[in-house]
Amino acid sequence: MRKKRSQGRGKLVTRTAAHWPLAQEKGFSFITSQLVARSDSIRALRNQTTDDDEIERELSSVRQIPVSSPPPTMTKQQANWSPYDNNGGSCVAIAGRDYCVIAADTRMSTGYSILTRDYSKISKLADKAVLASSGFQADIKALQKHLAARHLIYQHQHNKQMSCPAMAQLLSNTLYYKRFFPYYAFNVLGGLDSEGKGCVFTYDAVGSYERVGYSAQGSGSTLIMPFLDNQLKSPSPLLLPAQDAVTPLSELEAIDLVKTVFVSATERDIYTGDKVEIVILNAEGLRREFMDLRKD
Repeated sequence: MRKKRSQGRGKLVTRTAAHWPLAQEKGFSFITSQLVARSDSIRALRNQTTDDDEIERELSSVRQIPVSSPPPTMTKQQANWSPYDNNGGSCVAIAGRDYCVIAADTRMSTGYSILTRDYSKISKLADKAVLASSGFQADIKALQKHLAARHLIYQHQHNKQMSCPAMAQLLSNTLYYKRFFPYYAFNVLGGLDSEGKGCVFTYDAVGSYERVGYSAQGSGSTLIMPFLDNQLKSPSPLLLPAQDAVTPLSELEAIDLVKTVFVSATERDIYTGDKVEIVILNAEGLRREFMDLRKD
């Protein structure tokens, strides 16, 4: 507190700076509080004296009182939560005259971390239908459980297993049903049709699908598909008459090609690696093969 006795009326003129810290605590109004206090001090001085020099000295002292800058405000942090994650991985399927090869790597990642190096992305839905999926593995598990339940109901009602084209339609309907909150799953369905020919169905996340001779999904699909296009040269679906969507390769050649594309993709995609699981489906049944990939 500072006190100054006026020469005219013998009263004390009191001016204090106690209100400035208080004004800072009040947030945005502190500057207004300081300016009001200055105005009140000058107005009181003019009411008590008519000495212009004294008023000028008081004005000078008031001008020298610093106006504090506003305290830094804490920016509100918004939590960036998402119901989805992408666990990476790549899937490939190739259809032949009397076989189908479905393959996927076994690495499951999140961000730059590897959660496990031995996770199968391939699920057997029926005797002649195998599903390989990449994306959010929690959603994929939920999708596989739903398809297994629907397939069990089908078997009880029809006393037989679904064919691969029927399972393809069921998968499309299931994905489309969830289109407003979709399964974050990118699927390749492979198997044998009623004639014993290999068939591959490729999907987007909301159920749009197509029967093709070969396909790839997942984090390495942009590396694998150009390679398959170059090697297999699938016929255009616009050609008339329509041609079978099967590859001219033998079963062993298709397996070797799958191994080659995974070795190539592992060199460039950090989410693909560790091992490749290969499922071969033919008239004799189903068998699996494994091959090691890079582990870095």
